[in-house]
Amino acid sequence: MQYRKFGNLGFEISTFGMGCMRLPLKEQPDGTRKYEDIDEEEAIKMIRHAVDNGVNYFDTAYLYHGGYSERVLGKALKDGYREKVKVATKLPVWKVEKYEDLGAILDEELKRFDFDYIDFYLLHAQNKERWEKVKNLGILRFLEDARKQGKIKYIGFSFHDTLPVFKEIIDEYSWDMCQIQLNILDTDYQAGVEGLKYAASKGIPVVIMEPLKGGRLARDIPDRVKEMLPAGMSLVDIAFRWLGNFQEVTVVLSGVSTMEQLDDNIRIFSGITPGGMSREELESVQKIQEYFRSQIKVDCTSCFYCMPCPSGVDIPGIFRLYNDAFIFDAKASSVNRYKELQQNKKDASQCVECGTCESACPQRIPIIEKLKEADSFLTSEV
Repeated sequence: MQYRKFGNLGFEISTFGMGCMRLPLKEQPDGTRKYEDIDEEEAIKMIRHAVDNGVNYFDTAYLYHGGYSERVLGKALKDGYREKVKVATKLPVWKVEKYEDLGAILDEELKRFDFDYIDFYLLHAQNKERWEKVKNLGILRFLEDARKQGKIKYIGFSFHDTLPVFKEIIDEYSWDMCQIQLNILDTDYQAGVEGLKYAASKGIPVVIMEPLKGGRLARDIPDRVKEMLPAGMSLVDIAFRWLGNFQEVTVVLSGVSTMEQLDDNIRIFSGITPGGMSREELESVQKIQEYFRSQIKVDCTSCFYCMPCPSGVDIPGIFRLYNDAFIFDAKASSVNRYKELQQNKKDASQCVECGTCESACPQRIPIIEKLKEADSFLTSEV
């Protein structure tokens, strides 16, 4: 495993950080899987396997797996594993109504983990509106007090908004770290590459999320894209190597659901170093970027912040089918899977245009409009 200095904090972190947003799920009697029902035995086995192979950074959040992600990670890090790693979790700013809520939420998270302290405590999914709330409620003061009390060690934020907002937040506080979305497709989206370099220029370590764009860069790769890849490499290899090529990147988070995915990530990151990409690999990335950008219809990463929908609409699922039909030349399979959503009353026709999803979406997608567009396409003839 390769390691990088975590800014000036005095320790090194594995370039691969295990994300705990998509842990393995138990299969229900009807063959479905519920996001809250983690396969604890397998998840704990995977987390400990990661630590045993040099991974020392784990990322989760208050809302992941309905709160069970923090609990399972805490269980996995017993028996001496806690001392080997750094754990990041997040404060759901949108749940905070008054200053007193902050202590209750942090204490709840510590109880879930069964930890005495949290290493990195992040303001979750910061945008312009939430940043104003942070300032108005004195949330940074609370975090500093929590650090003095020994409940947290380092203060950071994760981000989903425009580059100017990112720079504003970076400039207004002395952060220990920040977390941004970045991948081969999202180079100029949200903070983007420019934001990465801006934070790094201020001496702020940058953690990368969504390196595979919600897993979409790991599944059903079109033959046209496979032809653009260097010999012997997968798109996952190239996507991770591209991120690791930046010296400004400190950690790349990857959410894994199977032991196979975990081992593949460990293999890839064991050979990634800053500036280590060849000219052939960089040219391959450019071709792939051009192809994919020409095919995407909705820039959804399946982060599930829009869920659950009050009307039962499977918003991320619909957008995934819509995009897959174009990206992977798979209209027939997308249409057939959409029929299943219709049968279960989870299709776009159930939308009542309440707007709850749009206010929660960190990508700022006009969800109502895009649902209509996707429905029209997915109900048309193949």
